Amino acid sequence: MTPHMHLHILASGSKGNATVVEGPTGSVLIDDGLSRRELMRRADELGVDMDRVECVVVTHEHADHVSGLSVFCNRYDGRLVATAGTAGGRSYLTALPFELVGADDEFEAGGMRIRTFPTFHDVADPFGLRFDCGSGADADAIGYCTDTGMLGERAFDLLRGVRILALESNHDARMLAMGPYPAYLKERVGGDHGHLSNGQAADALRTLVGPDTETVVAMHLSQENNRPSVAVRTLAADVGAEAANDTFTEARTPDGRLTICAAGQDKPMTIW
Repeated sequence: MTPHMHLHILASGSKGNATVVEGPTGSVLIDDGLSRRELMRRADELGVDMDRVECVVVTHEHADHVSGLSVFCNRYDGRLVATAGTAGGRSYLTALPFELVGADDEFEAGGMRIRTFPTFHDVADPFGLRFDCGSGADADAIGYCTDTGMLGERAFDLLRGVRILALESNHDARMLAMGPYPAYLKERVGGDHGHLSNGQAADALRTLVGPDTETVVAMHLSQENNRPSVAVRTLAADVGAEAANDTFTEARTPDGRLTICAAGQDKPMTIW
């Protein structure tokens, strides 16, 4: 199968998030927590044509996901999509012309069918996403889920078997417990409305990885409570993948069909 969609992760982490899903007729920008200059610089670095963005989807209203949105919209007149809770979550968001969807909904953009599913985070009404295009043997699918303390039934249903799975793997539980965060923050991060740990993400892969899954990307890694090698090693162990480089920042199953890697805060990456 020739992939119809590509995933461009411009930034992933607590200092800013932005991802572009490139479809057959246009692209979708997921979140914008970067300055316009940095967003465009990183897109240019990856060869991403931001003029193809016809829809911006905002998963939730935390600053690391929306701080760049108002400035971006000064030169953008396409669709803005979010839940009512997200659109009303910050005063500067209420001035933007959002198209409202539910956290259990679907719509189309860029030649892709986009379905949402509820996530569990300490905000009003967040969601994750599944992108589909094509059909039958020509079908392609991408799943995207960050900033959630657990995965619900619809998340498992929609993320299962996608070709590219971008899944939060925020922290190592032991590093969080032994780390510098105050007790209340440790409880928040590790709670049901916080962030998935490496172990939780690894457990989920047993269900989510299918025969069509080619790449799993560990997302939203904590700079204080995680390391790319720790996340990749943990995820790899649950799918039978082995180190693909000396630093264990990439892993691959012995048959070469599945790759595990980690997105970063400052290193944009493309997955074809």
